Amino acid sequence: MKYTRTTIKAAICGAGLAVAGTVQAEECKNPDVLRFSMIPTEETTQELSLYEPMVNQIKEVTGKNVEFYLPTSYASVVEAMLGGFVDIGMHGPYSYIIAQEKDPSLEVFATYAKHPGHFQEEGPGYKAVLVSRSDSGISTIEDLAGTVVGLTDPASTSGNLLPRVSFTEVIGAQLEDHFSRVVYTGGHDLSAVAVIEGQVDVAFVATHRLDNVIDRGLAAMEDYNLIWSSPVIPQDPFVVSGKLCDEVVDRITQAFLTLNETEAGQEYLRNVNASKFVAMTDADYDIIRALKAAKDAQKNQ
Repeated sequence: MKYTRTTIKAAICGAGLAVAGTVQAEECKNPDVLRFSMIPTEETTQELSLYEPMVNQIKEVTGKNVEFYLPTSYASVVEAMLGGFVDIGMHGPYSYIIAQEKDPSLEVFATYAKHPGHFQEEGPGYKAVLVSRSDSGISTIEDLAGTVVGLTDPASTSGNLLPRVSFTEVIGAQLEDHFSRVVYTGGHDLSAVAVIEGQVDVAFVATHRLDNVIDRGLAAMEDYNLIWSSPVIPQDPFVVSGKLCDEVVDRITQAFLTLNETEAGQEYLRNVNASKFVAMTDADYDIIRALKAAKDAQKNQ
């Protein structure tokens, strides 16, 4: 059976669906143009032509024009979706949870299944890793006290949430109390390069983003010491606005899940080191909610 919004809803809820469906039928959006955006990554700073196969697939399957909105931060994608400007967005797992708390109608439908890489494992998950430069003399957790650490973005899962929740349990202290300085670099690639250039001593980077830096020739795997890695967490979620009509959402979902069936789509997936898109649901990101709850509890202590 094909994955559709309708079949997922039917599996999740029963009698209440009829009422919700009636309201949605009256108010749902069926726009002529779909706006699509993605959190800033190494790919979004490169040629926008990279996304042409994805955009063309959405156009073909939905029968609608598609506009690509280039964001400036994780928060800008969140705000664009909350404000109704963007219909389809790729978030980080953490920024998705932040957005979904503000608008529970936002709906995750897919993510990448990644190929194995230098640090990345195969499948729809990834890890946060803490790395130093291999010749820095910093190779263990015991070496970290008093060093400068790079984070990515306040709404980043692997570049902020996991370091502040999972890693603080390892060192028994808050980051600001353990490191001499904590800086936000603005991107995983910027963090990885900052380590190589000595701008920071260590940095938390997502495994697949670190692989991208290596594949682009900005560094080599042997340039890094791997000091710590997190548990596996789900890949970046692709999310649709809850204001869209069910039929539109089903077609968007079909466009992503069948992208690997086209030659251009396969080329796009190779460029992002993925084999295909796989269906995901909101419940797949409950692990991120648990991490966020732990982080929020830290603030209240």
